Amino acid sequence: MYRERVSRLPGAVVWEVVRSDGGPVLPDGCVDILWTPGELLVAGPDTRAQHGDGRPPGIRWAGVRFAPGTAPAVLGVPAHELRDRRVPWAALWGDAAARALVARLDAAFDPVAELERIALRAAADAPRPPDPLTAEVVRALAAGSTVAAVAESTGLGARRLHRRSLHAFGYGPKTLARVLRLQRALTLIHRGAPYATAAATAGCADQAHLAREMRALGGMTLSEWSRHRGLA
Repeated sequence: MYRERVSRLPGAVVWEVVRSDGGPVLPDGCVDILWTPGELLVAGPDTRAQHGDGRPPGIRWAGVRFAPGTAPAVLGVPAHELRDRRVPWAALWGDAAARALVARLDAAFDPVAELERIALRAAADAPRPPDPLTAEVVRALAAGSTVAAVAESTGLGARRLHRRSLHAFGYGPKTLARVLRLQRALTLIHRGAPYATAAATAGCADQAHLAREMRALGGMTLSEWSRHRGLA
């Protein structure tokens, strides 16, 4: 069963799940800190669906999911260095720090709340806050603005917007726009919208366009995703 709640860390979500089937995780533009007993990882921004890692079902996971563009300031790592990767905490902050945090989480009465406290402390210790322009870029792209329009409205221009996006999101603004659009469409489908309606509302040219994006980014068809989510 999957549960999530809004975090005390601005823009973040805290979640937990007991994996039952190792189902795919689709790109969402986010970075997560992940804990499972004995391990602490960082899941970078994805450009393709991530599937199970071969672990048996029934393992508990908890995570803090950072809003797109906010993790690099907290973790001290450009997002493009984490793209499509699951990186041990030790690789970022050293073996000793990782062992201490894993032991703390494994022994915690509520590892989910403890993981949130770790994220809050990391954010408080960060030398600078997230780039304020990243939130503006996300809002504009999520609302359907073109990359050219965002480059102009932010005053960055196309090249600087691309560089800033690689650091903040892990990929360029065009890829981020595709990921956000796919997530908008899937949210609508989950709420009961027909595929064609979801495609048009999310900003796809038509249902076929949405189907192609689902295959490219999610590695499956819309029907397969719906079945996996219990919608079909």
